[in-house]
Amino acid sequence: MRSSRYDIILMDVQMPTMNGYEATKAIRAFDNDKARTPIIAMTANVLKDEVELCYQAGMNDFIGKPFDTQELIQKIYSLKFKLS
Repeated sequence: MRSSRYDIILMDVQMPTMNGYEATKAIRAFDNDKARTPIIAMTANVLKDEVELCYQAGMNDFIGKPFDTQELIQKIYSLKFKLS
């Protein structure tokens, strides 16, 4: 993320070294426009508390696994259209 630019990030919430919440907080702390890159959480846990943690960390949206491709495409389009 520091050396490249992305249109959107699909963030796995459960990663081994740094989880998705920590990674999102680190991205949001950047002091440049990369901090505003839209982030969609991808998680198998779609309980209300889990979803709330995604938003608290700074993620823009979430999608549960396994995910519906059309739903993911709609979320990506919505975030890019809204933020551009």
